[in-house]
Amino acid sequence: MKKFLSKSLFGLEGGSSLPSVEIAYHTVGNLAPDGSNVVWVCHALTANSDVCDWWSGLFGSGKYFDPKRYFIVCANVLGSCYGSSGPLSTNPNTGSPYYHDWPLVTIRDMVQAHELLCAHLGISKIHTLIGGSMGGFQAIEWAIKRPHLAENLVLIATSAKHSPWGIAFNESQRLAIQADTTWNEKNPEAGKRGLLAARSIALLSYRHYNAYNTSQAEQEENKMEDFKAAAYQHYQGTKLVNRFNAFSYYSLTRSMDSHHIGRKRGSTEQTLGTIKSNTLVIGINSDQLFPPVEQAHLALHIPNSQLELIDSPYGHDGFLIETQKLTEILVESNLPIYLRT
Repeated sequence: MKKFLSKSLFGLEGGSSLPSVEIAYHTVGNLAPDGSNVVWVCHALTANSDVCDWWSGLFGSGKYFDPKRYFIVCANVLGSCYGSSGPLSTNPNTGSPYYHDWPLVTIRDMVQAHELLCAHLGISKIHTLIGGSMGGFQAIEWAIKRPHLAENLVLIATSAKHSPWGIAFNESQRLAIQADTTWNEKNPEAGKRGLLAARSIALLSYRHYNAYNTSQAEQEENKMEDFKAAAYQHYQGTKLVNRFNAFSYYSLTRSMDSHHIGRKRGSTEQTLGTIKSNTLVIGINSDQLFPPVEQAHLALHIPNSQLELIDSPYGHDGFLIETQKLTEILVESNLPIYLRT
């Protein structure tokens, strides 16, 4: 992991500012002399900048996005706990971490920060800009803000505006964190029990009824307690608590809620129409959080776009799990994404 520090005052969309921003990032592969092989990955809610780790079915040696062909960049978003500036960063006004005082960082703010990194790396064009879920939010914003930056745009399981349904799930998760009696403490460990409950809530939106019926079904029909599905929720919640932070989770769900490409630009339809990139929109047919109707809306209003659906029982998490199907779609698409060595 590398870090880039911008010491300039960083103005936020909401009106507040950060005295500086630090961005953690990974690069894999080598930049072509003409800069034509950049793949920029925008990550989702709790991911980090090591895309070859969390999206290993799509990125890495021998995979579709192979570092032998591409210069792959993934940067950690503002507000995260994986190296970029966030709630646990030191507030220069107090000398202590921001904690609850960390300001609202919108999706547009995240993109603005990554534009600074892009300039720092000397990147003037992106071959393929790709993101799923919250990563898709960033990719859309960037394609609108800099319409000639990315030749190709791949949007997976995402939308032009976070839906009331998605906001309701996020608010329920934040309520769970707030209900933790430790949440008001200025302590990096605060809110852990609430975070576990929040992740359990989120998982219900990430997966699908049929997936639970398949993976968590009981073999013992006479069972009255200690169900597999209950244990699974605890397991997944604990996994996140062990690798993430409640303050960042709280902040990033607020960032997701802020996503609305039409804000101060006009309608979402008009705004989508300004995208110049060749665009591939991919949905998951069982996605309950970002249902396919949202991807259809993107494809309908983005010029030079095509829509593909993945048949998967995994719901929203299918964008991370179904990498073989994603690869097949990329191979068969009309977009000039594949680079030969």
